[in-house]
Amino acid sequence: MSNSYDRSLAARKFFFAGDLRLSYLDNGGDNERVLVMLHGYMANARSFSELAIRFKDWRVIAMDQRGHGWSDQPPGKEYARDDYVEDIRTLIQSELGGRPVTILGHSLGGLNAYQFAARYPELVNAVIVEDIGAEIQADFSFAEKLPFRSASLKELRQRLASVGLRAIDYFAESVFEDELGWGFRTDLKGLQVSVPQSNGNWWKDWLGSSCPILLIHGGKSFILATEQAKRMEANRPNTKLIVFDQCGHGVHADDIDGYFQAVNDFLMEQK
Repeated sequence: MSNSYDRSLAARKFFFAGDLRLSYLDNGGDNERVLVMLHGYMANARSFSELAIRFKDWRVIAMDQRGHGWSDQPPGKEYARDDYVEDIRTLIQSELGGRPVTILGHSLGGLNAYQFAARYPELVNAVIVEDIGAEIQADFSFAEKLPFRSASLKELRQRLASVGLRAIDYFAESVFEDELGWGFRTDLKGLQVSVPQSNGNWWKDWLGSSCPILLIHGGKSFILATEQAKRMEANRPNTKLIVFDQCGHGVHADDIDGYFQAVNDFLMEQK
């Protein structure tokens, strides 16, 4: 593949994890250094599209995690911690040659990333964790109030606002239109199974790896408190915390320039 590859035209690809067909966007490039991006709840691989093209010296793989985007929704609602972690392992083994990668994860993706690093350290060079803690108590019960379909995109966005969400643009990233109207490319019922299994005390996993970790935190986050973020840095060797005081939970969306600079500087240190 030549260096003239258009990084803005990511290729949609698929692989199987057991019986589930999972999807990812391959931003191409012939660099052996691979950066795997993992989105948060109710997002998908395209949430990182603007960010992915900035890492010109990397092959960037953005994955649709199970129940999100173009990946299958598990019929038995298999959303255990091990399910997410094993999906990452299968991606690396089946699609990326089984070589160590660097993983960037936001929210749900950040939890999956640091748990994967703890369980498969031989497959991880470094990790970027965006705004998720070692103690998690997230509440996605609002998803039960969202309609299966809305008549228009405007109406769908109004429904997001009506259940008290402020980050409308973030959640609207996963919408799509079909013959029934506008809906979410997310397993909304599956969230009620997945989120409780993501909640809990995960300090053992946070402390269970030794690779370099960059922890990025939004000072106005509703998911991670600054005090906990500071404890995560203090208690884990080889960890660097950067706080974006004016950002919320989605730092990569609120300040993409600052976010890219922080991540790129961290990656340059790993050479």
